[in-house]
Amino acid sequence: MKKISVVIAHRHATSISLEEEFYVELCKLATEQNTTIKQLITDIDKTRTIPNLSSALRLYVLNKLLEKLQQQ
Repeated sequence: MKKISVVIAHRHATSISLEEEFYVELCKLATEQNTTIKQLITDIDKTRTIPNLSSALRLYVLNKLLEKLQQQ
């Protein structure tokens, strides 16, 4: 489990816990979207509907990977 401290929305410090595999995929998605990992986390935080940010990040990664599979 990787614990990451981030500042979201340039003002709110928080920490997230993600398995290494989810963190690696999240970083890849940020690169693909031409953004930083912090900005991607901020964007996900703004639109999440579940209270736990770490869970929201995992679901984001899962959904993006599923979208890629469906496009094949």
